[in-house]
Amino acid sequence: MEAGQDRFGETHSLGFSTILFKAVPRETNGGLLMIEHKNLMKGGPPRHFHLHQEEWFYVIEGEVLFQVGDSRTTLRAGESILGPRGIPHAFSGMGEKPAHMLIAFTPAGKMEEFFRYVAVPNGPKMDAEVFARYEMQYVGPPLMA
Repeated sequence: MEAGQDRFGETHSLGFSTILFKAVPRETNGGLLMIEHKNLMKGGPPRHFHLHQEEWFYVIEGEVLFQVGDSRTTLRAGESILGPRGIPHAFSGMGEKPAHMLIAFTPAGKMEEFFRYVAVPNGPKMDAEVFARYEMQYVGPPLMA
């Protein structure tokens, strides 16, 4: 697939970024969901944790503030961090230029369905009820960069 292209030619917006599906559960026997975040601006998802997935983040360009557990760190191009299952985490783009990163979820669980539900124009608020429906737990508001 070409650079900057969604696996299915689709566009999905979270408000703070655009996501592209790169590898989906039906291609990996449920083992992996890989998404690309483009144009990641200040803002991000609420602090949350996954009941069944590890979530791995790789920054391609820009700067992204992460909180995993009680630790906060800023990652730059070429750096990565793991959000282990059961550990609260969140991220936010930083700086004047949009960030760009890859995120992998393993196993994939219900994460593709989650993104298809929330990454639509005027999508639903990512609240405790929505997170619970997709086997995550809401912990608190998004990070402020």
